[in-house]
Amino acid sequence: MNASRVLVLNSGSSSLKYQLLDMADQSRLASGIVERIGEGPVADHEAALKQVADEMAGQGLGLDSPALAAVGHRVVHGGTRFTEPTLITDEVVAEIEKLVPLAPLHNPANISGIKVARGLRPDLPQVAVFDTAFHATMPESAARYAIDVDTADRYGVRRYGFHGTSHAYVSRATAALLGKDPAEVNTIVLHLGNGASASAVRGGVCVDTSMGLTPLEGLVMGTRSGDLDPAAIFHLARVGGMSTDEIDTLLNKRSGLLGLCGDNDMREIGRRMGEGDEAAQLAFDVYIHRLRKYVGAYTAVLGHVDAIAFTAGVGENSAAVREAALGGLTSLGIEVDAVRNAVRGSAARLISAPSSRVAVAVVPTDEELEIATQTYALVSD
Repeated sequence: MNASRVLVLNSGSSSLKYQLLDMADQSRLASGIVERIGEGPVADHEAALKQVADEMAGQGLGLDSPALAAVGHRVVHGGTRFTEPTLITDEVVAEIEKLVPLAPLHNPANISGIKVARGLRPDLPQVAVFDTAFHATMPESAARYAIDVDTADRYGVRRYGFHGTSHAYVSRATAALLGKDPAEVNTIVLHLGNGASASAVRGGVCVDTSMGLTPLEGLVMGTRSGDLDPAAIFHLARVGGMSTDEIDTLLNKRSGLLGLCGDNDMREIGRRMGEGDEAAQLAFDVYIHRLRKYVGAYTAVLGHVDAIAFTAGVGENSAAVREAALGGLTSLGIEVDAVRNAVRGSAARLISAPSSRVAVAVVPTDEELEIATQTYALVSD
């Protein structure tokens, strides 16, 4: 039996998501999530992964199957050290641990999943796929902040970007939708979920992205502020008497759409707007304004744009957001077809008008498939 299956693990601080894919035909054989790790009967990630193994074994898909080729792990932050999928060794785990200060909420959980999986199947290749890797191709002009270089280098302060597996997958899928090679296509990818990011992809290579040192920079998100004058932090500390932790919580968990109107669900915001709710309307307008700014900026960065792709929960499902973000941009060659835009579906599809010079698409993301694809390519070499 040829080993063609890849188990994808996404280990969060209190959850473990998994998918088992057969790369022979990219089919999904199993998927699920273990939640509330450490809060109930599932004591830790080891217990969670054993639960996953038992569930899959019950379907005849056990971790001991000779058809399992590798385990692919999502790791949020690779810093400048990891810019491509990497076969996990003790040395690699140690290097990922050194990056914990850059992703204190995510990398520790990712590491826990890696250690447990390696313990259960030490003979099996395990691969780390990094959220930041796709953006490592950004030129220094885009990656650098304009602060003292020595200080920036000493503390790793630069723009890394996130959602990289999604941006990689969607940019390639958009080219495929157009019947072109990714190297021939300039794409703006708009990953709009509770977390949101934009990227400028020139010929399949990322040249800019909206998130930075952390996932806080860039677009307005569900609970994150996005772009903010750094001096606002000093002001809140000096005048508001807020601590660093309080400001961190404010900007990451009590800002964005939630901070503006009390809701971070775009569906609920849309319902409230329909009832004339002014706070909901303002939240939507701020969200759209920031999004349009990035579309315009990345049009300038790329020089010419072949396609704009919407993805993730809001991007894939909110026709109102897509229309508002791109409406009135005919001078940039962008025209959204109202009828096409209103159609709902799970397949990649074009929503631009036939007269639009720029293709506008809705492309459902598949980060697990992207992780599995990168993992399988590495272990199959």
